[in-house]
Amino acid sequence: MKLVLKNYNILIQNHLLNQLNLEIKKLYQHQDIFIITDENLYKIYHDTLKKELYDFHIHFVVIKPGEHSKSLKTYQEVVSKLIDLGMRRNHLMIAFGGGVVGDLAGFVAATLYRGVSFIQIPTSLLAMVDSSIGSKTGIDLDEGKNLVGAFYDPKVVFIDPIFLETLPEEEYKNGLAEVLKAGLIDDVSLFEYLKKYEKLTIDEIIKAIQVKQRIVTKDPFEKHERMYLNFGHTFGHAIEKHFQYAIKHGVAVSYGMLFSLEEGIKRGITKDKTLYDETKTILLRLGLINEPILDKKQFIKYLQFDKKHLADGLRFVFLEDKGNPIIQKGVVFND
Repeated sequence: MKLVLKNYNILIQNHLLNQLNLEIKKLYQHQDIFIITDENLYKIYHDTLKKELYDFHIHFVVIKPGEHSKSLKTYQEVVSKLIDLGMRRNHLMIAFGGGVVGDLAGFVAATLYRGVSFIQIPTSLLAMVDSSIGSKTGIDLDEGKNLVGAFYDPKVVFIDPIFLETLPEEEYKNGLAEVLKAGLIDDVSLFEYLKKYEKLTIDEIIKAIQVKQRIVTKDPFEKHERMYLNFGHTFGHAIEKHFQYAIKHGVAVSYGMLFSLEEGIKRGITKDKTLYDETKTILLRLGLINEPILDKKQFIKYLQFDKKHLADGLRFVFLEDKGNPIIQKGVVFND
């Protein structure tokens, strides 16, 4: 299946990896390709990638897995390595990995030589349904998550659900948090699906991607509607920061969604008071949260560093109901 964004396409197909050589030859005329990936994926897919990309000369830049690699230090190391390997401005880079690899490699692509071409090949569920779509790239600072970055389009996004067969269960569940978010802010059928099931078919993966596609198409640079995608993320990023990124993104966002629903009900914004309990039940069953629920007061101090904290105050995403997000500005939380 092909989905179309303004400047690039998203191709979604089982065993797309086996067609990678042909697909890349359609859009790239040189021999050298530079692949950024992490140590775990390098061990699993190094030989496969070299075999599939048989018409190209492949160079690997390998980073450590985990959020701590989205740093200025790793960014500098990757850029230096690419230059040492002989990468030029008209060469092609591939981001092969999960959200960390995609965000970091995308930011390298946006800034090295003032912009080089790159392709996103997400290998995790979270990256497939969220971080590889929408052209956001970035790295973290000591002050907070994704505070340095750029909007930068890939040439194409290749999504092959077969990668999920080698994805650890913890990482799979990590991605389910973003699918649930897509169900809460837009496609309610995804919310209903996760009430019963925890393994997705390709149809649910496509639906989740289409949620992001629709929203990003309306608002590519996050002036308004794209902020809906941050439902649960304001507190989610604060939770990640508090635990120094030792907690999974999907887990943090899961608690963040609950905090948003709790506050929405308290403030009279969320009309359906059962939505909190419905969502909590799903998240407990999926193993994304545990009882007792975290206390949101300990995370409030980190909200000042959120990207959506603008000159006129914090933008915060609430739900009026399933499928009906709303943005309020100047939102204040008392600790």
